[in-house]
Amino acid sequence: MDKLRNIAIIAHVDHGKTTLVDEMLKQGGVYRENQEVVDRVMDSNALERERGITILAKNTAVRYGDTKINIVDTPGHADFGGEVERVLKMVNGVILLVDAAEGPMPQTRFVLGKALELGHRVIVVVNKIDRPDQRIHEVVDEVLELLMDLDATDDQLDSPMLFCSGRNGTASYSPEVEGKDLKPLFDTILDYIPAPEMDTEAPFQMLVSSIDYNEFVGRIAIGRIERGTVKQNQEIAVCNFHQPDAAPQKAKAVSMYQFEGLNRVPVTEATAGNIIAMSGIGDITIGDTICATDCVEPIEFVKISAPTLEMTFSVNDGPFAGREGKFVTSRQIRDRLMRETLKDVSLRVTEIENATDSFNVAGRGEMSLSILIETMRREGYEFQVSPPRVLYQTIDGKQCEPIERLVADVPTEACGAVIEKLSSRKGELQEMLPIGKRTRLEFLVPSRGLFGYRNEFLTDTKGEGIMGSVFDSYAPYKGDLQRRNTGSLVSFETGESVTYGLFNAQERGQLFIGAGVPVYEGMVVGVCPKAEDISVNVCKKKHLTNTRAAGSDDALRLVPPKQMSLEQCMEFLADDELLEVTPKSLRIRKRILDHSQRMKATHQKG
Repeated sequence: MDKLRNIAIIAHVDHGKTTLVDEMLKQGGVYRENQEVVDRVMDSNALERERGITILAKNTAVRYGDTKINIVDTPGHADFGGEVERVLKMVNGVILLVDAAEGPMPQTRFVLGKALELGHRVIVVVNKIDRPDQRIHEVVDEVLELLMDLDATDDQLDSPMLFCSGRNGTASYSPEVEGKDLKPLFDTILDYIPAPEMDTEAPFQMLVSSIDYNEFVGRIAIGRIERGTVKQNQEIAVCNFHQPDAAPQKAKAVSMYQFEGLNRVPVTEATAGNIIAMSGIGDITIGDTICATDCVEPIEFVKISAPTLEMTFSVNDGPFAGREGKFVTSRQIRDRLMRETLKDVSLRVTEIENATDSFNVAGRGEMSLSILIETMRREGYEFQVSPPRVLYQTIDGKQCEPIERLVADVPTEACGAVIEKLSSRKGELQEMLPIGKRTRLEFLVPSRGLFGYRNEFLTDTKGEGIMGSVFDSYAPYKGDLQRRNTGSLVSFETGESVTYGLFNAQERGQLFIGAGVPVYEGMVVGVCPKAEDISVNVCKKKHLTNTRAAGSDDALRLVPPKQMSLEQCMEFLADDELLEVTPKSLRIRKRILDHSQRMKATHQKG
């Protein structure tokens, strides 16, 4: 029987989890000596590589001496927090990674809290110690304060601390001594993290902690075997702790895999303590328990927290519909969204009554929804989305809204602007801490107050600010907020934009399009600094006359248009606007395209 250790790596965004796992794989001998190696090999999907973030928790394993170490790399973004909670159920200890310059951030607090609740042992790793702006000693104190804040036990307060540079693949026991390799980290894992309890004689039982999806075999359940042994083709039963009355579903363990390095290796038998993947069970979901048919006992698990945001996805009904996308019908969009709920548990899709071509999609945050939109767009889908809105809950007869805990690390001179902007968005300043030439601010802000704030934040801090937020709680409704204090420049007719028309329109505000772009009536072509919409004619051509004058035929100079990313478009949307998403373009449009009908609707509302 192999010796085993199961650990997860947890940290805030960009503190270097995936890079550290890379080095552990290299030094754990996963690669052949002459094998070419990609950086951040765990971020396997294209979007993860482009954005430099981890979206899905991944499993891998390295061998150190005669011990197999199962490593789970988790996402740091708050929107994927659902992933982190469940993954922690599979392991016996965690490596908490903290950036040597940034120190503990909101997500660090969230994931560490979850790990301590489960009673896990923690190895604290201060990473990126080679940064020129590192402040190792202050960060060590901040981590200890955080552990005390979160009511860690005496045992957890005595956690070992290591000092690493993930990029260079070195670890040491003291910040003064430079490490040579990751041996200290591997040794600490073996000494400090307990091996999983292995009761191989008891009846088989396993909690599904994550789901993978494959076109050929359908859903693949991944989890740690709590007890017993499972063999290939064995009869099994599936049950769920939160549905005690439902009859257990019978199934068969068709094929099983264990993780070795980056590969899944098929096995015919697996025993308690191992992390395995199993296919062959139809509609299995996260939180289900797979057990032996003669002893059906579900394992308790945390209910996945409810989504806090929703958007409406609908069929594209604009004048340019169907020109660029491959999948455009409501049935295709519905199937694709339903398929996404198989993989992503924190996503909820509901059909809207009386509207056959629209679906409400609720998720954990703007980030997770924008990644879904981007993924669908790349697969050839064409559709429209509404501005994001928060989901309210009624608690004790009061309407309550989701509140986020936001931590911003800003240059000291930008503090005033950030505090002023967040206060106008109903944010409450919780604490303010000077760190060198920078200041750390902590706020509680309503989720809806953060829509569209990131761009302003970057402008106010001259691009130097770092901010992160995590869902905190539901609190009574804080009152009305002004969503946007600018208006839109709206195209007055359908046609192709012309330099002459754009030249006249750019005096009214900043344009999003250049010359030669097809536009339609009701499409938003720019932003107006005043809080009102202005109709502009960007298709207007210059009348030909027989007058020739030196001044009238000067070359017209256009200001370069503002190119908007998907996130910026989502943040820009006003309540009466929609975003048209196709594989090739992103267009913002008014819900009512016709100018006179739109004016009537505004008049009636007013």
